Amino acid sequence: MVFVVTVISVGVTPEPAPVHPAPAPTLRRATRLAVLGDSTAVGLGDPLPNRAGWRGVGPLVAEALGIDESGYLNPSFTGARMACVRTEQLPQAIAHRPDLALVVVGMNDTLRPDFDPEKIAEDLTAVVRELTAVGTTVLPVRFHDHSKVFRLPPSLKRALSARVAELNEAIDRVVEAEGIACLNLDTLPGAYDLTVWSVDRLHPSELGHRMLAQGFTTLAAAAGFEVPQPVSLTCSGGVEPSAAAHLGWLVAKGVPWLWRRGREFLPYAAVIMWRSFRERVG
Repeated sequence: MVFVVTVISVGVTPEPAPVHPAPAPTLRRATRLAVLGDSTAVGLGDPLPNRAGWRGVGPLVAEALGIDESGYLNPSFTGARMACVRTEQLPQAIAHRPDLALVVVGMNDTLRPDFDPEKIAEDLTAVVRELTAVGTTVLPVRFHDHSKVFRLPPSLKRALSARVAELNEAIDRVVEAEGIACLNLDTLPGAYDLTVWSVDRLHPSELGHRMLAQGFTTLAAAAGFEVPQPVSLTCSGGVEPSAAAHLGWLVAKGVPWLWRRGREFLPYAAVIMWRSFRERVG
């Protein structure tokens, strides 16, 4: 007797492997913040009630990150240049050992006769590297075209725009070389709206400082920091300067400042005007 055995091959579709969602990244809680720079870093343009000084971007970022007063350091001062940050403010910041450092400086350099983009890049590189060496995430800014919000004759506007472009090129080189994030004020939504600027058109208003703080905390979140209380763009807690206060500031502070800086900037502006004239006629 012969038995015939037929073997039937049955294809079995394997069950798909279970898909496990990727674990959410672990966010880091910042406990120490340093703000370095010039009058914008000081907070000018965002006055506190009862003449209690200035608030500005630093305290707004500290509040958003949940950093208390003991963890906040701001050695910035009006008129500071990039070299001032390196020589005078950086040592204090290193001793503070911040988790995060904001660097808002450079515009004062653009108005000085000894403006030197290479020196600015050298100083910023030192600031970034020395802070990074102690575990700090450094967030500098690159600047908007200030001539678009500050009223100047056309020739002076071209001169200031050219200086800001040179400043930004120096900052860009450092940011790229050091592989760090940077807050670009030129592309910040609403940066050229007049409501973002105080009466002097040199410093942010409260809304402007809030926009800066929101931009910085967005970069901080991308760098892995918790932002427990996101920055609101609704103005509160500050003081809306009166017309009289605006006029008083312009007379007591603004005009003298413009006179000093204007005299230093004019020789460079004259060169720009001469070049423009030669291009038109030749």
